[in-house]
Parts: sequence; C-alpha cells; structure tokens
Amino acid sequence: MDHPLMFASNRKTTYKLPPAQVITTSSSQQARREKALEDQKRRRAQKVDLSRQLDGFADLNLAASDDEGEEETDGDGVRVAHGGVASFTSAFEATQPCSIPPMPLSALLESKQSTASGGPLNTKKKGKRKRTTRVGGKSDRNQKWADKCMYAELLEMNDVDTWVQSQRADDGLPDDLETGWVAVGPVPVGKRCLAISRDSSGNGVEPNTMLRSRLLGKPLLPWFPSNLPPHTVLDCILDENWKDNGILHVLDVLQWKGRDIADCETPFRFWWRDTRVTELPPLPPPTSATPASSSTSTGGVQSYHFPYPTTLLPIPYNIDTSFPSLLQSIIPAARLTRPVEIVIPENPNSHIQTDNYQRSFITFKTDIASDGLLLYVAEACYESGTNPLSSWIPARNYEVPGSGAMQTTFDSLGPLDTFEKLVRRRVEQKGSSTEDTEMT
Repeated sequence: MDHPLMFASNRKTTYKLPPAQVITTSSSQQARREKALEDQKRRRAQKVDLSRQLDGFADLNLAASDDEGEEETDGDGVRVAHGGVASFTSAFEATQPCSIPPMPLSALLESKQSTASGGPLNTKKKGKRKRTTRVGGKSDRNQKWADKCMYAELLEMNDVDTWVQSQRADDGLPDDLETGWVAVGPVPVGKRCLAISRDSSGNGVEPNTMLRSRLLGKPLLPWFPSNLPPHTVLDCILDENWKDNGILHVLDVLQWKGRDIADCETPFRFWWRDTRVTELPPLPPPTSATPASSSTSTGGVQSYHFPYPTTLLPIPYNIDTSFPSLLQSIIPAARLTRPVEIVIPENPNSHIQTDNYQRSFITFKTDIASDGLLLYVAEACYESGTNPLSSWIPARNYEVPGSGAMQTTFDSLGPLDTFEKLVRRRVEQKGSSTEDTEMT
C-alpha cells in the first residue's frame, strides 16, 4: 500500500488531467460507479439493521399458542416463546453483558487499605514518554477532519468520431444522465474546505467557526464569528478573492445542528442547504474590516479587506439534467462568471452601538469566476474521499505540472466543450433513433 503522502502527491499531479493518463482500461468509470452505489446501499441497510438490533432476536421463535407459564423447545433445542414479543424482552435484556463487573466487599476494603498505605496502586512505573502526539492533540484533531470532503472524479469522456448505436456507451457519459443526476454549477474558483461550528455562549458575536483544509484537515483560518448554528459541518469553497468580497461558497452539507444530513440523498441535501442558509439571520459586519488603499469595486464603491468570510453563498444546483436543460442553461452558465450582490458596511470601523443608531450598508456587485461543473448521482449519499459518485468537468484545460505548457486534449477542446459536444451527439442519436422507429 502506498504511503498517504505519496498518494496525495499523485492525486495533485493527476487531478484535472485527461482520463487516459489517470485510469486503467481494466475498469470503466461506469462500472466503478455502479459498484460504489451498491456498496453504499448495502452499508446503509446494515446500519439500519444494526440500529434495530435484529440480531438479538434471530434465535427466538414465536409459538402459535398464547399460553403462559410454560417453556417449550423445538426439535433443534431452540426456545419457543409464548405470549408474544413481550414475553422474551426481559430475557433479551438479561443477556446483555455488564460493562463493569461487581466487586466483592472484601476486595473493595482491601483496595481502599492499599491505597491509604501507599500500596500497589501508587507504585505506577514511570517510563519514557513516547514522542507521539497525545490523544486530543493538534495532529489528532487535524486527522479527524482529513479527507472528509466528497471529492469528485474527473469525468471520463471519449470523443469518438464514428458514431453508431453500439458505441454509445463508449463516449463516457452516464446512461442515466437525464434522469439520475444533479448538476451543480457554476463551481467557483477557490480552495475546498470544511466549515465547522462549535458551541458559543450567546453573548454577542464571538468566534465559533473554523475552516479546515480538504486533504489534511489543517486550519485555514483562526476561529471567526459566523451565523452558523453550533455543531454544523458544511462542505465549502473559500473564494479566491475572499479578502475583498468576504464570500464563502457552500457546496454541500454534512451536519446541521448535530443532525446527520450526509446519509440523505443528493436532492434533499441541496434543498436543505439552501433552505437553512437562507433562514440564517444576517451577520453583523466585522468592525476590523479596513478599506482597501486606492482600490474601487464595480460601480465606484470602495472595496474592503475582510479579516474573515462574512457571506455564506450556496452554489446553484439543478435537478433537471435533461439534454435541453444542459445545452440551454446549465453548460452556458458554467462557462460564464456569476454576478452576485454583497452587502458591506459603509463605515466598518465604527464601534457605536446604541438604540437610536443604525449602521448604514452598501450593496455592491461582484463577479465570481467559474471553474467548471459538478455532477452528483441523485440517489447517492454524501461519502467522504474520492469516489465516482460525483464527477468533475473543468471549464478549461489545465497546465500539466512540470510541463510548463497547457495540456491539449480532445482536439484542443476544453473538458466542458467536449461534454457539450457529446451531449449534442446524444441528442442527434436520440433523434435518429426516434425517426427509425417511426419509419418501421
């Protein structure tokens, strides 16, 4: 097995590269996707069965009679219970092992005497302290959040020139693209991270949120105040210009107020994300935000340098992934910048807070650069790590690390251009198949 750091290095060099350079031909992405989905369904079923404690009742039978006071056994020596499920509930509870065995009184007195006289309980050997991070240390806390994001695989696409019905599956697009997927985009340019909130005292605005890196789980920013409720974990993208616009893009939700949302299917998670983020109360602007020297934003409004993100902005999603929807709205939107409005204080350094004082705000527009398009399997749950249940389609080609030149693939088309080309080809094939059916 490769070392984790080596795997991470390989992942950085292969991400966003052509599929032919990343995968082997022995296993197609479609096959791995189907297997991952079946494994996920099996784990969910096992989790439900475990919560119901069905194994504890596996060796018990219910008799046809309701007579009480008698115990019978069948031919295999298995107890037959009379009187319904309630008759063997006490027996089931009695079989549960006790976590702490009772201590005899004599042994308890002897233990107290040994402790009082400095006996064996106080003769603990002091050995050398191991040079490892203690439980609960920084490295241990970082490891808890390492590689928890659901990281998409690059969508494998084959731009074949010869188009016949038998080659349809060879183009790399999912067979159920129109019915079984959710499109998310335009995906902003930025750094993938997890936003984690903790309990707060409730007395004013205090730091309650931290951003942790996707791969190693290290803190990206110190604790800062936000309007997130406690015990919430969000999959986010920190905008590349967050110091100027204060935007933290919300991609997905893992946990909300301690409730596990990751086990829900994709459309519900995105609906929950948008609904809950919209309901959050507005966050007071940071008093430490400072005006940028001789810089202005769109419309002549003076821009600011934010010390931490102040705006939670959900990334748009679309459950209609039909070919017309992809060609007319989803793909074009993934190519363009996304205009958004940001609210900032007119005087962020003012500390005056009285009953008659109302802080004035300025609304200005900013453009969010697009990095591409994400596709999620609709019936899949949120699963940590890299997996084929989510597919990534970059908006443009990327430079190969160490090559010093732009990687040209798919006849010099970008991945998003190739995706649109294959979708149009699917539409043409679908139309020709319909005409052949009508003629016959």
